[in-house]
Amino acid sequence: MRIRSDIFVSALIRRVFSAGGFAAVVQKGAEEAGAIFIRQRFRDGLESVYGPAPQTFARDDDGARRFEARLAQAEASAVDAVIAREARFDSDLWVIELELDAIGDLFEIVKPDTN
Repeated sequence: MRIRSDIFVSALIRRVFSAGGFAAVVQKGAEEAGAIFIRQRFRDGLESVYGPAPQTFARDDDGARRFEARLAQAEASAVDAVIAREARFDSDLWVIELELDAIGDLFEIVKPDTN
């Protein structure tokens, strides 16, 4: 069973603050199972956005949430467009904004197999 969205978000925000960064909930989604999108802002004005990884990366035994990079170091308008497109399909999504130089091990980022 996967951890609830509201609990994951709360824990993520605490971890970001303890790492010296800033985090905020920009849009609150469904508490139990809302999709979570993470928007990372950099000092140079560029942004990255991470969204839920495809189900092929899910494991039944650990309940962890995994993310994939949707855009890396792009203009804010491109990130806005990605989030708006996702919100048209799922109005219960969460948007979390981070101001942090490096993600580190705050959440798991999967890389698609290119083979």
